[in-house]
Amino acid sequence: MSFKKAIAFIFVILISKITLAQTSSIRGALNDLQNRQPIEYASVALLKNDSTIISGTLTKSNGSFEFLKLPPGLYMLKCASIGYANRYTSVINLTTSQNLNLGSITLNPAAEMLNQVTIAGQKGNAMNKIDKQSYRADQFESAKGGTAVDVLKNLPSVAVNGEGQISVRGSTGFLVLVNGKPVLTDAQAVLSQLPANSLENIELITSPSAKYDPDGKAGIINIVTKKGANDGFTIAANAQAGLPSTTTYNNEEQPKRFGGDITLNYLKDKWDISVGANYLRNDNAGYREGDVFTKNFSNQTITRFPSNGERSFDKYNYATRLSALYTADKSNSFSIGFFSGKRYQARLADLLYKNTTSNLSTGNLMSSTTYFNSNLQTKEGNFTLGNFDYTHTFSNKSSLTASVLYENANLFGNTKNLNLNYPNIGDTIQYVYNPYKNPVNGYRFKLDYAINIGKGKLESGYQFRYDTQDGQFDYFVTPAISQPDAARFSGSAKAKNQINAVYTQYSAKYNKLEYIGGLRYEYASRTVNLSYDPIPHKLSLSNLFPSLSLMYNISDDLKAKAGYSRRIQRTNNYELNPIPEREHSETLEQGDPDLLPSFVDLSELGIIKTFKKGSFFTTLYYQHIKNPIQRVNSVYADTILNRVFTNAKRAYTLGIEAGTNLQLVKWWSLYLGANVYNYKIDGDLNILGSNSIISNDEWVYSINGNTNFKLNPTWSLQGNLNYLSQRPTVQGDDSRFLIPNASLKKTFMDGRFSATLQWQNIDLGMKQTNRQRITTSGRDFYTTTNYIYETDVFLLNFSFNLNKLTGKSKLPASEFGDKEF
Repeated sequence: MSFKKAIAFIFVILISKITLAQTSSIRGALNDLQNRQPIEYASVALLKNDSTIISGTLTKSNGSFEFLKLPPGLYMLKCASIGYANRYTSVINLTTSQNLNLGSITLNPAAEMLNQVTIAGQKGNAMNKIDKQSYRADQFESAKGGTAVDVLKNLPSVAVNGEGQISVRGSTGFLVLVNGKPVLTDAQAVLSQLPANSLENIELITSPSAKYDPDGKAGIINIVTKKGANDGFTIAANAQAGLPSTTTYNNEEQPKRFGGDITLNYLKDKWDISVGANYLRNDNAGYREGDVFTKNFSNQTITRFPSNGERSFDKYNYATRLSALYTADKSNSFSIGFFSGKRYQARLADLLYKNTTSNLSTGNLMSSTTYFNSNLQTKEGNFTLGNFDYTHTFSNKSSLTASVLYENANLFGNTKNLNLNYPNIGDTIQYVYNPYKNPVNGYRFKLDYAINIGKGKLESGYQFRYDTQDGQFDYFVTPAISQPDAARFSGSAKAKNQINAVYTQYSAKYNKLEYIGGLRYEYASRTVNLSYDPIPHKLSLSNLFPSLSLMYNISDDLKAKAGYSRRIQRTNNYELNPIPEREHSETLEQGDPDLLPSFVDLSELGIIKTFKKGSFFTTLYYQHIKNPIQRVNSVYADTILNRVFTNAKRAYTLGIEAGTNLQLVKWWSLYLGANVYNYKIDGDLNILGSNSIISNDEWVYSINGNTNFKLNPTWSLQGNLNYLSQRPTVQGDDSRFLIPNASLKKTFMDGRFSATLQWQNIDLGMKQTNRQRITTSGRDFYTTTNYIYETDVFLLNFSFNLNKLTGKSKLPASEFGDKEF
């Protein structure tokens, strides 16, 4: 090689290396246009200016993507994801050594996913992902002005019975999250304090991954609340007023129904601040019919004590809440939250009892008496909560989040049970006053780390939970000689719960397969100290909770999914308290300090189909439950039943659920959900030291439907139906429960203001709606009670929105106290 050729060769090499060293990159992130949430596993294609494809990638779980080592030139991006309209960026002129960050690129939901065909467009009513189903809350007009319970009862596999008890796939135990934050409280108590108007979405997580608390045998319900979506100041306000009752039950007073809520949001630069307040008075009139008998085999007697009379509720709650998010820079963000509220409930049962005692063999009447019982039970709770979160994002895009939550709940109340002669009700037979105080203190600490590895994300973390409850229960009887064993009804019960947990999980997408797999380890301890027992009741548990979720994209409009997770239904302190409470004249209630938690294996297999006018899903599921917690009856005295908590040996649930959203024509949309399952429970029950063998097996189904008619651009009519069939319990069954509703809505000012007339619990005198009969029986007792609640309730609801509220607001919710309310 000549000298000139050698110099030329070296020059070419040097120029090549300089060019390689000066390559550039393009980064960005995809987000939903309407709720600003990241879009994971979306497709991003890098195109030349002539639309030739150069490269492609998938967005990560936080919506981010990147293209590295690009030579200078003119480029475009094509962004695509199922359920969204494709988007092309404008031409990008990439210069030498330029690391270009495009920031947030938003995608709009595709037309077939919209609820209505309008210029503005709306987010789809329902969406299915690998680990959850998400439902838009404001599609249910009958819930406006109510609470989260009124929204929740419309979803597939969710049912609410006459007592307000919520079940998912037939199970009453599930974990509640508020904006992804765990809430270790009774579901009904938590959800009844969240105004329906503040909800954005409700997510059903039926096969949760390892990063979630394993609490709740039916899975998880995540409540996503609204916040501002636009820069500047936004406001949403709602007011509700109830019209006079259309039905009467000869109650002492007419129910009161009114309320309102307001949410203010400020979003500017680095600050996102939300302030909210709400008040709701929602009384319920009603009636109760009961029939009970007990058998005394020693005395050869049968005692009957049927009753009937008023059973009504006075209920109100109010709260203020504040949240603030400060994004210091791209690597650091801080958020704080504060909540203060009160919940009050007074249940009045004025019942006339007609007691008879007869010979068990011959049926001959031995004695009879008639008396009037007035039973007033009051429950109150004052809640104060605060939380602080900090998130740091590292240069490699990994993140570390620390979170602390503290709660104080002052719970108190009483029961006043007054037995009077009849018809001379001025003559007192017995008066029982049963007050209690049950304050709760608790806190939670979480530390979570997430890092992108390959095309997936690895998440790991540690969590610590601790709560104490100091209950004092008193019992006063007049005259004292009427109850010689009154002393056993007073005392104190102190409980302490502590949980340490670590977890790790990995989520990714490989070709058409998405997966999330993880493992969680927990060490939990529980101590119950009783004033009359010097030996503490202790329980320690060490358990693994594996989980796996799979979703396979068969085609753009058809997906198959499968999931498994192991979960636990923990005991609350109410179930652990063995000090009897005089619930009614005929009923005592008490817990068991040695009650075991339930362990649940959840498995499911389903398909999801989307089409031009809507979507459809169906899921086959199975639950195996060890130590299911049951509330059962036994005989305390000839005219008193004892309700106690105990464990059965096992229970099984096998079922199938389905749901569809249809935009049949431009002016008519339909949502329909159904759930059918077989529930079986068997094993030995230990009822206050007495063993009883039980076995119950029955099919159950529920139907939830919602249809909306767009009469013209400003008028709409909606009807919905919630139906729950008869279902088995450990000692009997609960009857079917039916709730139909309708609403008529008028909008003004381009949709910023609306007025809605709601017709709830439609019955029209047929005596079929909003009533439920509960029946239990054993060898020596039988009881059946028909609860009849108010029907044909009319409400007016007014809403005003200045800049629509969407997205997620990190307002705190009760962590420990509500479950004991």
